[in-house]
Amino acid sequence: MIQKLIANIRKTNAPVVVGLDPMMGFIPEHITKKAFAEFGETLEGAAEAVWQYNKAIVDEIYDLIPAVKPQIAMYEQFGIPGLMAFKKTVDYCKEKGLVVIGDVKRGDIGSTSAAYATAHLGKVKVGSQLLTPFGEDFATVNPYLGTDGIKPFIDVCKEEKKGLFILVKTSNPSSGEFQDRTVDGRPLYELVGEKVAQWADSCMGEEYSYVGAVVGATYPEMGKVLRKVMPKSFILVPGYGAQGGKASDLVHYFNEDGLGAIVNSSRGIIAAYKQEKYAAFGAENFAGASRQAVIDMIEDINGALQAR
Repeated sequence: MIQKLIANIRKTNAPVVVGLDPMMGFIPEHITKKAFAEFGETLEGAAEAVWQYNKAIVDEIYDLIPAVKPQIAMYEQFGIPGLMAFKKTVDYCKEKGLVVIGDVKRGDIGSTSAAYATAHLGKVKVGSQLLTPFGEDFATVNPYLGTDGIKPFIDVCKEEKKGLFILVKTSNPSSGEFQDRTVDGRPLYELVGEKVAQWADSCMGEEYSYVGAVVGATYPEMGKVLRKVMPKSFILVPGYGAQGGKASDLVHYFNEDGLGAIVNSSRGIIAAYKQEKYAAFGAENFAGASRQAVIDMIEDINGALQAR
């Protein structure tokens, strides 16, 4: 799947991923009103609103981008109907030719980790059938439990040709409480990066590994170091835009071939119509605002890459 991600990035010339992280406050009233009229003010009604919101945005942007990243918590909050909307979103995006990164941040050991890997990247045996539960192409994984937590995911990735993005240095303000701690004279995130590089070597595609890393846009100097530590891993870069990450800060996350990183924006795209810059689109044309925000993001990042 890393080969498809690279092919999609080359085809679109857009090293970006759109986070499909819907919240009810983002969804325009005309969508929620219609969903509630059909299903009531219920979990089913909320899930229907989420699905229609996602579908409208994907229809407007799928030709511009290589990948999407739905964050499962935004769906889980609506219970089983929400998870059904998550599955519909994953399937629809794949129908549109997009690579789907399941932002699930799983991490456990043994059979539990294997079950998580099966749920999101693999197939589960039911009687004589092998069935696909959620079917994402990549999953985000927490490495806190070490190799015991990662190996079951790597095993499924090898079997299914799927991929991982392992949390190394996250974009949130308090990430340093643990990730920046010094261990044997070096920051913990750097040691985690070295371990990711080892795991990456065991699961190579043609140019890059199926094992990538998450490194936040809000810590560019650390990203510069980690790019060298993990030369064969694609880096998923959250924190652009709404969290303060700038395109000029991100150039060192990329390798000389112009590949090696993919930059995420979530609410900056899907809720673009709420920003002053895109307010003229209005709530009725929220998806058009999202399309323009994607175009602007691509131009911003590619401009910074060309200027480096």
